[in-house]
Amino acid sequence: MSCEEETAELLRRAGHKMTPQRLLILRALRHAGGHVSAARITEQVRETYPFVDISTVYRTLDVLKRMRLATVTDMGSGDAMFEWAPEQPHHHLICAACGHTEQLDHSYLDLLADHITRDFGFEPDLHHFAIFGLCSECRAGDME
Repeated sequence: MSCEEETAELLRRAGHKMTPQRLLILRALRHAGGHVSAARITEQVRETYPFVDISTVYRTLDVLKRMRLATVTDMGSGDAMFEWAPEQPHHHLICAACGHTEQLDHSYLDLLADHITRDFGFEPDLHHFAIFGLCSECRAGDME
């Protein structure tokens, strides 16, 4: 069974219809190789299925996000960026000055999640997000 077939079966079991548009959206996201906007996914799907509406793309991405098959993050571009959910959660450090992005391992946030749960009785969803700040090069440039 292909990866798309497995995901389609997950969606069906969760009560969602598997339409040709959804399958194309799923395939575009899964094979994007990283973060991609809904507009880019729409463009890609329209190459095969010209009548897909961007609202269909957003609804499908929302379903995938709620099922934890996709993540959504503000990467600082002003547009929500979607990514096929990696097996291991990861995060991003994004320089607000130059835009340089570093990947941050989830282990850095384990302690934070433990403290939030202990102190507030709140279980945070730290699955995927971006932390903005200044990279070492931009900080060095500010000090000169």
